[in-house]
Amino acid sequence: MNIIVQKFGGTSVATVEARNAVTNKVKEAQKKGYSPVLVVSAMGRRGDPYATDTLINVLKASNATVNSREMDAMMCCGELISAAVVAATLQAAGINALALTGGQAGIVTDAHFGSAKIKNIDTCQIMNLLVAGAVPVVCGFQGITEKNGDFTTLGRGGSDTSAAALGVALNAKLVEIYTDVEGIMTADPRIVKDANILQEISYGEICQMAHQGAKVIHPRAVEIAMQKNIPLVVKSTFSDACGTLIGANCCSKICGEIEINERIASGVTYLTDLVQFRVKLDDTDLTSGKKLFDELAAGGVSVGCLNLQPELSMFAVYTPDKKNAENILQRFAYEYELTDNCGKVSVVGAGMRGVTGVMATFVSALAKKNITILQTVDSDTTISAIIDDKYVIDAVQALHTAFKL
Repeated sequence: MNIIVQKFGGTSVATVEARNAVTNKVKEAQKKGYSPVLVVSAMGRRGDPYATDTLINVLKASNATVNSREMDAMMCCGELISAAVVAATLQAAGINALALTGGQAGIVTDAHFGSAKIKNIDTCQIMNLLVAGAVPVVCGFQGITEKNGDFTTLGRGGSDTSAAALGVALNAKLVEIYTDVEGIMTADPRIVKDANILQEISYGEICQMAHQGAKVIHPRAVEIAMQKNIPLVVKSTFSDACGTLIGANCCSKICGEIEINERIASGVTYLTDLVQFRVKLDDTDLTSGKKLFDELAAGGVSVGCLNLQPELSMFAVYTPDKKNAENILQRFAYEYELTDNCGKVSVVGAGMRGVTGVMATFVSALAKKNITILQTVDSDTTISAIIDDKYVIDAVQALHTAFKL
C-alpha cells in the first residue's frame, strides 16, 4: 500500500473554499495511487471562532490559572472540530472519510501536558480504515497518555510533528505539509521581495533554518522524518506549485536557478526579542564556565548564541527570560553587562562547508549597512550574528543580496 500523509494547517481548513481545495488534494493523491491519511490543525488563526487561541481565552475566562491537564483538554477541541468538518466535507464529495482523535489514531504520549512527547503509535485503527478504502482524518497536535487516556498536546508545531510521526509509523512514501505558501523560501518574503522558492533542501539545512527563525515547518517534525528517511514536501493548498522537497540527499536547487553546489547558502533567517549577556568569568578556574551554565540551566534559563572564553562568556536569551537570568547571575555574584532589544540574523547552507571567504562576505554585507555586530556564532552550515534588532530587516536584505539568493 502506497500511503501518503497530508497535513493541512489552520488556513487550509478555515473556510469552505479552503476545505474544497483540501478535497481536491485528496482526490489528486488517490488518482496517483496513494492511500491518503490526513492530519489537520485547528481551523483558522488567532481571533477566529475555533482557533486554539480563541479556545484558550474561553477557558481562561473561567479560571486564569487553570491547570495544564484541563488546558490540554480544551486545546484538543480545535483539532477535533476541524477533523469532523473536514471529514464531513470529504464525505459530501463522495469520499469515505472518518475523523479520529489523536488517541483513536493510536498516538500515545507521556504525561507532560502542553509539551508531550510521543512514546509510540499503534497503527492498527488507521491501517484497518485504509484497507477498507477509507480516508482517516486525524487530529494533529494531540495524543493521549498511556496510563489514564488523558488528552495531551505536543507543543508548538505539534501538527507537523503528528504528521511526521504518523509518516514514520505507517512507513509512508511521502509526507506533504500543506500551508498558505508555495514552499520554503530563501528569506521571509515580507522582508525580501525577491526571495525565491527552494525546490529541494536537505533535512539538516531546513532544521537549521527552522531553529534560526524560519516558520514554515517545525524542526522536530523534520528530525522525526529523518529517522526513516521519509521525504517531506512543503507546498500550498491553494496552488499546483511543486513545493519544496526535504530529504537526505536533496541538492537544494533554487527554482529556475543553479544548484546549491554552485552557491554557498540556502537561506537567510532571523529572530528578534533577544537580550545579550556578557558575563565575566574566573580565568583561573577552568570549571567557571561550566558552573555558570549549570546554574542557568538549574534556574530554567535556555541560552543560545553561546561564546565561551576563559575570562568571558557571551550568550543570548529571549526577553521573557531576562529577569530570571539576571536573578541567577546576581545570586551567584557574577559581574555582567547586558544589551536589550537584540536580534539574530543567520545565513544557512550546506554549500558553505569548507569554502573560504564566507565569513568575510557575511561581515562585509553588514558593514556596508553600518550594522554593528555584537557577537557571531558559526558552524559548518550556519553563520549567525547578534545585532540591534532595529537593523534586522536591513541585515536580512543585505545578506540575501550578498549571498546571491
